Amino acid sequence: MAQSLVAGNNYGMLSDRTRMRMVERLRQQGIKDERVLTAMFEVPRHLFIDQALATRAYDDVSLPIGQGQTISQPLTVARMTEKLLEGRASAGKVLEVGTGCGYQTAVLLKAGAQVFSIERLAGILDKARQNLRNAKLVHARLVHGDGHLGLPDIAPFDGIIITAAARQVPQALLDQLADGGRLILPVGDQQEQHLWLYEKSAEGIRKTKLEAAKFVPLLPGKQ
Repeated sequence: MAQSLVAGNNYGMLSDRTRMRMVERLRQQGIKDERVLTAMFEVPRHLFIDQALATRAYDDVSLPIGQGQTISQPLTVARMTEKLLEGRASAGKVLEVGTGCGYQTAVLLKAGAQVFSIERLAGILDKARQNLRNAKLVHARLVHGDGHLGLPDIAPFDGIIITAAARQVPQALLDQLADGGRLILPVGDQQEQHLWLYEKSAEGIRKTKLEAAKFVPLLPGKQ
């Protein structure tokens, strides 16, 4: 992977070698899907954060993006993406709830997904649009709205990824999941959260508890 990727990419500000070190760290931390690892390499994370924090762009840390929101650490982005794509030959149609700075959106696009993304904060969504333009990734449909409601007119979705912590999964989102689809999200409060995977089949919903997580809360409405 390293030879072909490094030969074809140059984002200037931070080296391919820096991103490759991040990818190798993700591999050591258990990420196996080559589609995810390639996407994590190809997306220039430093374009999705404030310039003052750019030297930390490829560290395995979450960083502030304004208005009380954060960009998730690379391992969390990779893990959630890998779980969403697990067992699929193609990523399919994905709903992202919580666009944030657009980084997770970009990784999903690079992994081959058709992405629809909802963000409740208009100012954050404007930043995401600009970040994605800067990264030359403009194929996602971004919507200013309440993520609890999903996008019923576009459903069903092969995958749904929620990047904020819910007390429970909004029923509207489960209803918008296609048969055979997967939904991944953090569940809990600010004291304790875990990632959960929901898999939908003709027999019903299968739930699997994954690792501990730390996300901002999933809030209703839009601003």
